[in-house]
Amino acid sequence: MKIHEFQAKALLRDYGVAVPKGAVAATVREAVQVADEIGYPVVVKAQIHAGGRGKGGGIKVAANRDELEAAARSIIGMKLRTPQTKPEGQHVHRVLIEEAMTPARELYLGITLDRKVGQVVVMASEAGGMEIEEVAAASPEKILRAYVDPTIGFLGFQGRELGFAMHLTWEQVRQTADLIARLVRLFEEKDCTLAEINPLVVTQDGRVLALDAKINFDDNALFRHPDIRALRDLDEEDPLEVKASETGVAYVKLDGFVGCMVNGAGLAMATMDVIKLMGGAPANFLDVGAASAERVASAFRVILSDPDVKSILVNIFGGIARGDTIATGIIEAVREVGLNLPLVVRLDGTRAEEGKRMLAESGLPIIVATDLLDGARKAVEAGQR
Repeated sequence: MKIHEFQAKALLRDYGVAVPKGAVAATVREAVQVADEIGYPVVVKAQIHAGGRGKGGGIKVAANRDELEAAARSIIGMKLRTPQTKPEGQHVHRVLIEEAMTPARELYLGITLDRKVGQVVVMASEAGGMEIEEVAAASPEKILRAYVDPTIGFLGFQGRELGFAMHLTWEQVRQTADLIARLVRLFEEKDCTLAEINPLVVTQDGRVLALDAKINFDDNALFRHPDIRALRDLDEEDPLEVKASETGVAYVKLDGFVGCMVNGAGLAMATMDVIKLMGGAPANFLDVGAASAERVASAFRVILSDPDVKSILVNIFGGIARGDTIATGIIEAVREVGLNLPLVVRLDGTRAEEGKRMLAESGLPIIVATDLLDGARKAVEAGQR
């Protein structure tokens, strides 16, 4: 789960991480009130779940009240397009008003999970303010790493080593090491998947603070954090993905035309690959999980809500799930929702033959596939007609 920058900075404040003075505003009047209290100049920052806001006109500096009003009026309500949004852009509902700064230095700090090593990794770099992917590609030696041993935690000397490696003064090293330790504690206690500060700045008077902040959380751990779950902004999420999450189905909207319903994330990835191999494009990733009849019906409703879907491929391998149970769910769902798209079904595994027989005898226009390649080929051909 993602949150907005203003929410991330509120969490940083809670953990004692220094951030600029600022507050969120949903109207021009609120923006003026915040700016008057902070003092000019200020920065007006669009609040959406995407990077590259400045390039799209979503970040502006205001030297006085007139400029502030103009900036807030132009950003609030705009459709902001960045490299990380959909082509039509993302609607801006709020702006963050912060004190403007001219930092002496811009650094990078990020914490995530290194899955190859199996440990939390702290990454730091002198190349702050840039996309970390660009830095990694052009100058990988500029990215410093420190791993957090789960048995002993993040140690003070690791933070100091990172600070000295970024050529900070002793006082700045002390501040940076303390800031990193606090960010690691936030990352672990709140079950984060990413905690990123870019840039982490050194001010003209030598302070180290978070000028920007991005924090993502593990969806599977949100039941432990009702305070974090309350920060979710459904306006920033795809409506179909929200609808799917409410039914317990793992769904991600894609830009193809073959709707996919699969049980198991690995099989879902393989199914999408085979659809591409057959010359098509998947319209979604959908892992129906423990495929009960009710969940299958819910998954069908989600897929059919996507106007881009031209055909549907159901690919179920019955290990725990039984083929006849899946077939029952498919038949009930087709009759309930009034399916008017080509439907290809591939069943294998436990009681698959019984399931295929039920589909064939249902009297519904369901195309039964012999295997995954056959199913993907038929679904692609049906969707291209």
